[in-house]
Amino acid sequence: MNAAHEYFRYLVTLTAVLDPFLAIPIFIGVTASSDDHATRRLANVVTLTVFCVLAGAVFLGEAILKIMGASLEAFQVGGGLVLLLMALAMLNAQTGEMRQTQVEAEELRAGEVSGVVPLAVPLLAGPGAISTSIIAGEQGGTTHKIVLTLCVLLVCAVLWGMLHAAHAVGERISKTGLNVATRLLGLLLAAIAIQTMAEGLRRLFPGLVA
Repeated sequence: MNAAHEYFRYLVTLTAVLDPFLAIPIFIGVTASSDDHATRRLANVVTLTVFCVLAGAVFLGEAILKIMGASLEAFQVGGGLVLLLMALAMLNAQTGEMRQTQVEAEELRAGEVSGVVPLAVPLLAGPGAISTSIIAGEQGGTTHKIVLTLCVLLVCAVLWGMLHAAHAVGERISKTGLNVATRLLGLLLAAIAIQTMAEGLRRLFPGLVA
């Protein structure tokens, strides 16, 4: 039951971090002058890129932490802080500097970069999603990592569907509606971020807990 709870928590966290509602208006802007074939192709490539980056983070997390010389507990605190900063931006219905800087946004609007960058990385598969996947992947063996990868696949399937339906969704749901959904995910992500930091601090400083 505890394992099922952890996988569900990872699913919810990853969905909130990716926030496909936030990606819809940006994707629509990128593909405004593209035909249907190009739009579908970009949606496929973006989704595949996000899956590869996050699945790689799940399986390579241990090596990444060793290279960085950081403990899992310290990474939990740092990763939780990243999630909290993202959540605060989402509560204001903003992309936030953590996902995309102003310069990156201007380059994307000007067509100076492809939709994959920065739409897939770092807007979707950015620091928050990567750190979440690394932390989750470090808490079990190979079977655990395979299940997490299936969770990534499920979330990416939802993302793929929303990107393919982005223009239709944009026509039916107002900007305000998308912002409301983003704020709700931001509130959920804020709670998860604080919980993640609390778990890391408790392991780093066991004396803090009576």
